[in-house]
Amino acid sequence: MNERRTLARVIREAKKLQPGVEIIAVVNGSTDGSENIARVSGARVIFYEQPLGHDVGRSVGARYASGDVLLFLDGDMVIPAQKLRPFIYAVERGVDVALNRYIGPTRLRSSAHPVVLAKHALNTAIGRADLRGASMTTIPHAVSRKALDAIGIENLAVPPKAQAMAVQKQLRVEAVHFIHVGLLNPVRRRGNRADPLGRLIVGDHLEALRWYTQSTNDRGLHTDLNRNRNMVR
Repeated sequence: MNERRTLARVIREAKKLQPGVEIIAVVNGSTDGSENIARVSGARVIFYEQPLGHDVGRSVGARYASGDVLLFLDGDMVIPAQKLRPFIYAVERGVDVALNRYIGPTRLRSSAHPVVLAKHALNTAIGRADLRGASMTTIPHAVSRKALDAIGIENLAVPPKAQAMAVQKQLRVEAVHFIHVGLLNPVRRRGNRADPLGRLIVGDHLEALRWYTQSTNDRGLHTDLNRNRNMVR
């Protein structure tokens, strides 16, 4: 959405990944000519006049994709092709969900960002504390066709839920490569103003936790230690 400054360069790097690579640009709610830039740059464009909302474009793009490896990018982050290839190679070697290793700071004198904490908390809750802060909320990441079929295209619109589903379905989920997207992400909020996107992402993680406990048990398969709750019922 309105990424004319960087979109052509993002597509240019994607084209370097392999000959004839399928590039799909989901352009939603743009008023800055992004649609035309994507077409001229050689992408297949899926255009919506109205904004779809955060991450919904991933589900749309996946629905139209025909490949066995799907790599997800954002239109405002220009990442060189050589840094993207490890995600593709990982899926080709058998990984189902290949994540960015970027974890974000959690041990600072000041409080860690709620989104970072949410990522760590979800991975711990679903039994994958080894992933630390690696998340499908963060690009780039790649998924196999097998993972897409198991998770369901519509669930990509809520990335933490998709990640919880991938783990619960015993897919191979790995943090495969490090790209410091924090340095690439444009500053959209300054000062102490509200952060609606951050609240949305934290809410997505809560939705993922709810799905996971409903799909497993009330404690998400974690032990209740030596408590015998039945004695007070």
